[in-house]
Amino acid sequence: MSNTNETPQHKSGFISIIGRPNVGKSTFLNKVIGQKIAIMSDKPQTTRNKVQGVLTQNDSQLIFIDTPGIHKPKHKLGDFMMKVAINTLKQVDLVLFMVNAAEGFGKGEEFILEKFESVRTPIFLVINKIDQIHPDQLLNVIDSYKEKYDFREIVPISALEGNNVDALLEQIKKYLPEGPQFYPADQVTDHPERFIVSELIREKALHLTREEVPHSLAVVIDKMERREDKDVIHVMATIIVERDSQKGIIIGKQGKMLKEIGQRARIDIENLLGSKVFLELWVKVQKDWRNKMHQLRDYGFREDEY
Repeated sequence: MSNTNETPQHKSGFISIIGRPNVGKSTFLNKVIGQKIAIMSDKPQTTRNKVQGVLTQNDSQLIFIDTPGIHKPKHKLGDFMMKVAINTLKQVDLVLFMVNAAEGFGKGEEFILEKFESVRTPIFLVINKIDQIHPDQLLNVIDSYKEKYDFREIVPISALEGNNVDALLEQIKKYLPEGPQFYPADQVTDHPERFIVSELIREKALHLTREEVPHSLAVVIDKMERREDKDVIHVMATIIVERDSQKGIIIGKQGKMLKEIGQRARIDIENLLGSKVFLELWVKVQKDWRNKMHQLRDYGFREDEY
């Protein structure tokens, strides 16, 4: 006698989010996960490492990998970021190629499509930022990409506003294999807290200094420990820059800029850790660190992990 009460299929898999810088990959990841695990900025190349976000639902566990924006490298850090993004293509169950609806098909998109030629993994085209264009323009955008590549699915979304994001998740599940739950249900990322804390500090520095200190900035957590007597987490971090002039900008007149960075970062860190935080920030100059492999490794950019 057959058992009609069969256990429902549980889907699980790894999904890579690929695209040019600034198309909204991190915004999408944070929207799906429901909290900030990837930092966001309107500057290109904000994401440097691959950030893994875990979405656990009753019928599935989706592990998203937010990769650095694919661009032409200008230094060793750029080379590292490119390898991180490209290497994920053959390590996942599904690829989301995210593009900006408000920008046309260009050399950046063409470069990425060339990388897809040897990939057997199913690839979705995700057209983000549809809130920035008139609905009549969307068909033209879809047609322009249809001519270039045979995507398994084409899904327009607005990651910022959440439009059609749930529909995209349902489409993703259809292409994932049956599988176990790889992570506990309450875990939302595989990165240690120290990594996310350093990223939150870097995000505030990027926001506040705008074009003055672009991507020559890294953050290293020197110490992070709970003071039992005061029920507070003590975080000591160093902001790394490449030039003395950048150090001056980060510190600001009478230390005002550094204080503002710390105040804003502390709010996000307290939300992340669920505890009061005492944050101390220092600034250090390491000339041309983005081209020095030993310093890249010291600051957490390790090729062998990818």
